[in-house]
Amino acid sequence: MRRIAALNAPAERLKLKCGMGLADARAMHPSIEVMEEEPEADRRLLDGLADWCDRYTPLVALDGTDGLLLDITGCAHLFGGEHAMQDHIVLRLTEQGFHVRVGIASTAGAAWAATRFLEDTPIEQGAEEHALAALPLAALRLDPAVRASMESVGLRNIGAIASTPRAPLVRRFGQIVALRLDQALGRVEEAISPRHPAPPLSVERQLAEPVLSMDGIETLTSRLCESLGVELERRGEGARALRLTLFRVDGAVHRIDVGTSRPLREPRLMQRLFHERLGALADDIDPGCGFELLRLGAMATGRLDLRQTDLAGAGVPEEEGLADFVDRVQARLGDRVMMKACLAQSHVPERAVQYIAFAETSGTPLAALPKQARPIRLLSRAEPIDVSAAEVPEGPPSAFRWRRMTHRVVRAEGPERIAPEWWLNGIPHVEADEEPRREVAQKQAMRTMTAQTTRDYFRVEDAEGCRFWLYREGLYGPGTKPRWFLHGLFA
Repeated sequence: MRRIAALNAPAERLKLKCGMGLADARAMHPSIEVMEEEPEADRRLLDGLADWCDRYTPLVALDGTDGLLLDITGCAHLFGGEHAMQDHIVLRLTEQGFHVRVGIASTAGAAWAATRFLEDTPIEQGAEEHALAALPLAALRLDPAVRASMESVGLRNIGAIASTPRAPLVRRFGQIVALRLDQALGRVEEAISPRHPAPPLSVERQLAEPVLSMDGIETLTSRLCESLGVELERRGEGARALRLTLFRVDGAVHRIDVGTSRPLREPRLMQRLFHERLGALADDIDPGCGFELLRLGAMATGRLDLRQTDLAGAGVPEEEGLADFVDRVQARLGDRVMMKACLAQSHVPERAVQYIAFAETSGTPLAALPKQARPIRLLSRAEPIDVSAAEVPEGPPSAFRWRRMTHRVVRAEGPERIAPEWWLNGIPHVEADEEPRREVAQKQAMRTMTAQTTRDYFRVEDAEGCRFWLYREGLYGPGTKPRWFLHGLFA
């Protein structure tokens, strides 16, 4: 059966109800206008409104399918107080064509009840029990089945529940009743889950006239960087991740993130990163009717101590100049375009080096250099070679053929024995709901363990002076012959 999911005010005046069958509603009022429900479009609209509400507080959470929960602690004074903030929200959303109800209280549960069952009047801290006493049980966010069971024994409002002894109430109706009551009255703290993490430090600029041009945005961003740099210097910190948020007049929001390889607080360097990022996103940022609010936040910070320079006024140290260059490139082209080769905790050559983004290398523990020499060029995959003769049982080859060329060995060093990490050769993890893949994963793991056998590496030089890095898998024996591979080239 097709049922009514939502009603506007004129439909409610016709005595129609949510959940009523559409056929019954049309029988009562044949002229009503009906539109199909679109839950996905409603969700996108609610997400857009949540983005718009970020201008009031960074802690905005979704509340079901028709509400938003804003933690305005410490933010209301920026708008002239709670009453002024409430009036501002209602006015702006009404101008956009929404019918909105706002409730303010010291607890999330009381604010939820005030929004849906009280007039638009804030509930003062400590007055929750008196303000909610006359409200129905639905104001406690209880399930309909629980409410019906409680109403059947005469408990019809919150005041009746609050005056009932706790033990029999919980024993008969469950712990959820006591929990919801305590959350609404502030006896139990109720945490909210904001959509975006709140920056530890942020600055913003409210504009009297919207800004439309990219040059104007960069100018304002530069001023925000100066303000943020002052606060970072006062705290002795530098920014590791920055976010510029642009609030458009019609409610659309653009978020622009940049990362840094080292803590920064110099305004010129921060503004340069956003210059590169804004240049890369110029075609994707639609100013529309203009941006009325710009906010710059330091999403992550790190300790930044002052460094003494010499009297000659030496320039930026080499590592800092490289970090600034990398940050600018990554701001324009992306975080993973430039990687840094770092030593890893492994003796196996192909695992001994890992490529890490520059911003992640500062806290990465690095392994020590191997004691033995390594080739300047390591092949991405070791290539098999034909060995015509070798000093047995553990000696180097006297000649080998690689890429259709024969090389006669005149000097050799080794062997250097390298064994694989047995603790890394386990069977890959497979989720329980992916059981058909388990057998394939087990076979693949067994092939990997078989292939990664102990290797004996040799550094050899041929008659032309070319130096190679070879290794042998296995040993010579009755009926067995090891395999030889070339893994790298020395200078």
